[in-house]
Amino acid sequence: MEKTISRVLLGLVGTAALAAGLTAQTVVKIGVLDSQRVLETSAEGKRAIAQLEDRNKKLQAEVVKLNDQIKSLEGRLSTQRLTLTPEAAQAINADLVRKQTEQKRLSEDAGRELQELQFKLLNKIQAELIPLIEALGKEKDLDIIFDLAKSGAVYFKPTADLTDEVIRRYDASKAAPPAK
Repeated sequence: MEKTISRVLLGLVGTAALAAGLTAQTVVKIGVLDSQRVLETSAEGKRAIAQLEDRNKKLQAEVVKLNDQIKSLEGRLSTQRLTLTPEAAQAINADLVRKQTEQKRLSEDAGRELQELQFKLLNKIQAELIPLIEALGKEKDLDIIFDLAKSGAVYFKPTADLTDEVIRRYDASKAAPPAK
């Protein structure tokens, strides 16, 4: 009986030692970066944001111009309704309906165009960042890198934050002449 207890205890001690050894071997090194901050502060990200804002302003100007035309037609129809012939009122009303349809299509097309441009620009930046982030992860011997903008991390050590280094390397890669 005493030998059985000794074997069980020895087995438990061996299992505990093995588990402790495995735990010590499975330390995971983690890094974090804030992709939103990379986008907002890197030179290329600022260019992309500026390009999106510029295109949005141009599209909004077109929508505003069309809205002004619609308001003008509505005003004419409202103020001149009593003096217009039925044919003239019908022509203005038809023009008004066409402009409203045009405005609706323009708004939808503008929204779609901005989404496509945003998708294109952000995918380009992401494709350029991935190799830099992978290289940085290998250089720092990290097992995983989380994106704070998407991970919902509650806490991390500031030393694990790679954002500034990614921005610096990304800006440097865009400033360097392309390799031939």
